[in-house]
Amino acid sequence: MKKKIHPENYRLVVFKDINNDKIIMCKSTVNTKEYIKIKGKDYPLYKMEISSYSHPFFTGEKRFFGKTGPAEKFKKKYEKYNKLKKKR
Repeated sequence: MKKKIHPENYRLVVFKDINNDKIIMCKSTVNTKEYIKIKGKDYPLYKMEISSYSHPFFTGEKRFFGKTGPAEKFKKKYEKYNKLKKKR
């Protein structure tokens, strides 16, 4: 194994899912600017947009983000082309 390639500044960091305010505490080297107080002690805080608490794969919910995604726009455009082609 190579020596001196792994970081040595591991510390307890709180990862917070901003969708549902659930937290996970584990050791990490991630850079943070914010801190959170838990049981009277300050910990570095890293905010996540998604975690296993909110990801549809883990929660089992199906989410629909609307009908204006790239695939839907392409289908709409192609449908217009087909209609023009059929008129000729």
